[in-house]
Amino acid sequence: MSSGVEPIAYKTKEDTNGQTNYGFESSAASIDKYDPEEPVNYSVDENEERGNWSGRFDFFLSTLGLAVGLGNVWRFPYLCYQNGGGVFFIPYTIMLFLVGIPIFFLELSVGQFSSSSALTVWRLSPAFMGVGIAMCFVSALVAIYYNMIIGWSIYYMFSSFTSELPWTNCDKSWTLCLDNLPDVYCNETLNEIRYDNGTCYSNNTLRGIWNDTIAKNNSIKRTSASEEYFNKIATGNYYSDGIGDLGPIRWQMALCLLGAWVIVFFCLIKSIKSSGKVVYFTALFPYAVLIILLIRGVLLDGHLDGVKFYLTGAPGVDYMEILGDAKVWRDAASQIFFSLSASWGGLIVLSSYNRFHNNCLRDAFIISVANCLTSFFAGFVIFSFLGFMAKELGTDVDKVVDGGVGLAFIVYPRAVALMPASPLWSFLFFFMLITLGLDSEFGLMETILTSILDLFPKLRPKKTWVLLSLCTVMFLLGLTMTTNV
Repeated sequence: MSSGVEPIAYKTKEDTNGQTNYGFESSAASIDKYDPEEPVNYSVDENEERGNWSGRFDFFLSTLGLAVGLGNVWRFPYLCYQNGGGVFFIPYTIMLFLVGIPIFFLELSVGQFSSSSALTVWRLSPAFMGVGIAMCFVSALVAIYYNMIIGWSIYYMFSSFTSELPWTNCDKSWTLCLDNLPDVYCNETLNEIRYDNGTCYSNNTLRGIWNDTIAKNNSIKRTSASEEYFNKIATGNYYSDGIGDLGPIRWQMALCLLGAWVIVFFCLIKSIKSSGKVVYFTALFPYAVLIILLIRGVLLDGHLDGVKFYLTGAPGVDYMEILGDAKVWRDAASQIFFSLSASWGGLIVLSSYNRFHNNCLRDAFIISVANCLTSFFAGFVIFSFLGFMAKELGTDVDKVVDGGVGLAFIVYPRAVALMPASPLWSFLFFFMLITLGLDSEFGLMETILTSILDLFPKLRPKKTWVLLSLCTVMFLLGLTMTTNV
């Protein structure tokens, strides 16, 4: 090259003069030969060494699946409620167009132009190679715990194969459970004793709570059956005092984690050639389930209360004060980065398998907007069920709303348990969580796998063994999360 700068793109083949061509023959030749009217032949790889997506929508659905994940269902609706309801869409939309779409487009462009992974792309500026290393490291950490969440979803999905969900009623051993700790009138004339912590005993047997306020002040908080099930049966968190008290590996959860990694391995066994086909189901199925759940949700009593709460926030909210709060804008920006999977390396890797002239600007805009609309739509689904749950329990929506893991594995299961045909709706919800999680997991694992193969090209013929090694190591590291902590 006349400039003396070494090109960063992958090597393809040598010409008749023994010189190595980079990228797709050469940039000039590629542009000269490109005919936008000519249909693309997806059966032939433009990049013979690394390969390309083998279908028109493989990249689009893979990237959409990476962006649309668990956070769209359990994080965004809660942030809306927490930050004034519908007014949160103003900073969220501004951040989408001001920050989200530009960064999304930038990453797709860099990956598509260089045909390099999140690690090797930084050969364009070696001083920033540490950024690529950090991307791979973060992707690995997130992939480990993300697959544990998929493992929890598998556990709950199989637990739904019963006539009555196991978290419907309180077990007798769950002493703080609602059914076992009712409000009671403590009659001292019947030898019932009122304790200063708000509890009432009769013949050394706990009868219930005679003063709820005093009990709460003494850290006695009644729990739901779904919370007891999650903490005592599913995860065992109740039996741990902290990270220094791991406890034994819970074999049921370890098997679910193993199952999650087995699914990931077989879906990625041929890298993008296999995962690009799986996403036609895993990326689209959650939308079908969300539509089904929304139809069911709007037929439930109290759904309007939940939807109103989702759109307007807590009563008495000052919307101008909210828009002037820096925390609201910070939450909007962080959710954009979190939801779009920006700056994690996955977007660079997935776009690196694109053909050189793919319209990545169009893809960036459509996927970014579709991702945010999915979050907005999921909020109606979740809060319609929370409104029903609040009505059934005779309380306000803000008393049952929660975010993150608490929403997916405590609040929503409790709401489902109150419905007719509850096992069916429970199965659909957790199967949807599995498919949502798998799409994102594919992108995270592809980031690590492609970076290793690009850094050590001689390992490409042994891609299956590299993937197996990665899945095995990360499964073993993830076993710590199957303990009681």
